[in-house]
Amino acid sequence: MKIVAIGDPHGDVAKLRKIPLKDSDLILLTGDLGKADLARKFVFTNIERRQKGLDEIKETPQFDKRFYMEIYNSSINVLRYLSRFAPVYTIFGNVESTDEEVRKREKEIKLKLPYFVSGINKMKNVEIINNRLRNFKGVKIGGLEYFVDDIWVETFKPKDYENKLKKSLRETVKAKRILDWFGNIDILVCHQPPYGVLDKVTAKFAPKHWQGLHAGSKVVLDYIKKTNPKYVFCGHIHEGEGMAKIGKTEVYNLGVCGYKIIEL
Repeated sequence: MKIVAIGDPHGDVAKLRKIPLKDSDLILLTGDLGKADLARKFVFTNIERRQKGLDEIKETPQFDKRFYMEIYNSSINVLRYLSRFAPVYTIFGNVESTDEEVRKREKEIKLKLPYFVSGINKMKNVEIINNRLRNFKGVKIGGLEYFVDDIWVETFKPKDYENKLKKSLRETVKAKRILDWFGNIDILVCHQPPYGVLDKVTAKFAPKHWQGLHAGSKVVLDYIKKTNPKYVFCGHIHEGEGMAKIGKTEVYNLGVCGYKIIEL
C-alpha cells in the first residue's frame, strides 16, 4: 500500500504536479491547503508596526473578503487536483476556517462568503479528519487539527496576551484529551511540529524578535514520547523541513509541498 504524505500545499498546484502520485492508495495533507499571501503579509506587517510603536493597518470588508477568497479558491483547486489520484485525508492548519467562523465573519463584514467545510464535504474522495481516527486498510491514522499550544503564547507573547493565553490553555487541554483518546496509532497527521524538533523560526519574512524561537507543540511532543507512533507528518514551520527521530518515531516536517512516500 502506497501512502503519500504532503506538506502544507498553500495553493501551489504546480509543485504538487511534481509529486509522483500515480498508483497512490491514500494521500495525507498537513493543513494550510490554500494560498494565504495576502493574509500573511497583513499579519506580519502589523506585528512589525506594533514593535515600532506605529498604528496597525485596519482591515476593510473588501480586503477581508479578498484574502478569504484567495485561501478558499486555491484550497479547492488543490483538493480537486489531488483527489483525482487517491482518497485524500486532510486536517486544518491555521489558514482554514470552520463554517461557524465563516458565518461570524460574514456578519462582521456584511458580505457573503462561501463556506469552507461545506464546500469540501461536497467533493468526492476528500475527507476532513480533524480530531478523528481512521482505519485505512489496517493502518490506524489520527488527524489533529491546528491549535494554539500555550507554550507558543508564552514564548511569542502576541497582542492581547492574557486573553490569548486563556484561549490557548483551553485549546491545549482539548488537544491533549484528543491525543489521549487516539492512544496508539500508526500515523499522526498534525499541523505544527513537536516542540524543539524541526520547529525553529528562521524565515526571513518572520518578525525579527521571533527569529531562533521554537514554535512547536509540547503536547504533540509528549504524545510522541508516550505512544511512539511509526510516523508523524507535520508542516507549519516551513523552514524546518526535514526528518528527525524521537525514539522509534520518524517525524517529518514536510514544509510547503514536500512529500514522503511510505509503503505499508
